[in-house]
Amino acid sequence: MPLNEFMNQFLIWLICEASLCLSILFYATAYSNMSVHDTLRRGLSMAAKNPSIKIILGSSSKARRQILAEMGYEFTIMTADIDEKSIRKEKPEDLVMALAEAKLMLQELHSTLLLKLLYEAKRMLDNENQLKHDHIFIWFRRFFFLMNKISVQGLLHLVVVTDYAERLQADAIVQKLLIGSNLEKDGPTTLLITADTVVVYQGIIREKPTSEKEAREFIKGYSGSHAGVVGSVMVTNLATRKRSGGWDSAEVYFHEIPDEVIDNLIDDGVTFRVAGGLMLEHPLTLPFVDAVVGSTDTVMGLSKDLTEKLLLEVL
Repeated sequence: MPLNEFMNQFLIWLICEASLCLSILFYATAYSNMSVHDTLRRGLSMAAKNPSIKIILGSSSKARRQILAEMGYEFTIMTADIDEKSIRKEKPEDLVMALAEAKLMLQELHSTLLLKLLYEAKRMLDNENQLKHDHIFIWFRRFFFLMNKISVQGLLHLVVVTDYAERLQADAIVQKLLIGSNLEKDGPTTLLITADTVVVYQGIIREKPTSEKEAREFIKGYSGSHAGVVGSVMVTNLATRKRSGGWDSAEVYFHEIPDEVIDNLIDDGVTFRVAGGLMLEHPLTLPFVDAVVGSTDTVMGLSKDLTEKLLLEVL
């Protein structure tokens, strides 16, 4: 057999073998990831349908109720009668107690964000035909926004205040249940979900606006710009007192929002009920959302993936 013909056949064989190996590797990886994901989902589905598990949502938020219902859970609602804003402003000595846990989160922040950034960049490039060409740069802008516009102390405070607020919510609800004798020793396992959300604009934490002037200032600031959202979730097993918490972040980019729309949002009153006056899912707001980097559930107040993970951790 001539050398050239042999080399051609050898190259064809090599390419076929390489393709086969890559295909096997791809499907094995996909199956492995799918198996892990399916196992997680099955466990959560069983928990949701298990009559021996009771879930309490410690929030009056309609968006959180909607998200938890979409996840397939049946739950009851019980809220804590505490003023979260006063906690953040008037009790700094209590916030210090959560610094140790927040520092650990802070140490992991740089590597976590960088990995997430690279993953999202690759995903967007793979789907570039379905996305605007400039959306790939949103993650870079978001990365530098978090790293440069929010100081280390500011970011640490951001994590601490959300973590501390949901801990207080959980403690207050537990006390309510104990006083009302609603916790039975031999009753179903009860899991309490509490959550907190803050909006960050130009490095400043924004609460619910307290006046029409503040609400207008908030929304005008988002117009043609962007805002970050940090949401934390905590799940408490009321039988074992085991707790597991975590946080997620997202960023929302807006088109220019007309003054007429801002007036309508303020007249509607929705801006006064949500952190930063920002309700992504509102029909007046949604048409002016350019892009969301991260989970829309996080922006709405309850990350599905994070909540599912925490529910399993405390069982």
